[in-house]
Formats: sequence, structure tokens, C-alpha cells
Amino acid sequence: MVAEIIITFILMLPLYGLLIWSYFEPEESILWGKRWMYKEEPELSSGVIRYTKIASLVTMIFMTVMFFVLILINIL
Repeated sequence: MVAEIIITFILMLPLYGLLIWSYFEPEESILWGKRWMYKEEPELSSGVIRYTKIASLVTMIFMTVMFFVLILINIL
């Protein structure tokens, strides 16, 4: 029971790191792995940047809530 929570927490850390990076550096995260396709730096619209930041934030909140639900279910 406790081991499941610890393993889940450890596995969530890289995803949290990726989401935090995506929130603070949305331009870099959008172009990650795709930069080779362009000769020049593409200009991203403000809507795409805002969408990336909001999606990262919502996913972090959802993951945190689900983690606490997992803990509560295992306690009961």
C-alpha cells in the first residue's frame, strides 16, 4: 500500500518536471524535437503559448488531485 504510493510519486516526478518546464518555457517545449524542420525560428502565436501554459497547469493540478485521491483510497 505505502509502496504503491511511493512508486507512483517517484514516477510522477519526471512528468511534473516536464510540465513545469513546459509552463515556464512554452516556446521551447513546443519546438522540442521539431526545431530541425525549420530553417529559421518559427513564430508561435500567443494563443498557442497560452494554450500550452494552461494545459500544463491544468494537468499538474489534475495529477496532484488524483495523487491525493489515491492516497485517500489506500488509507480507507
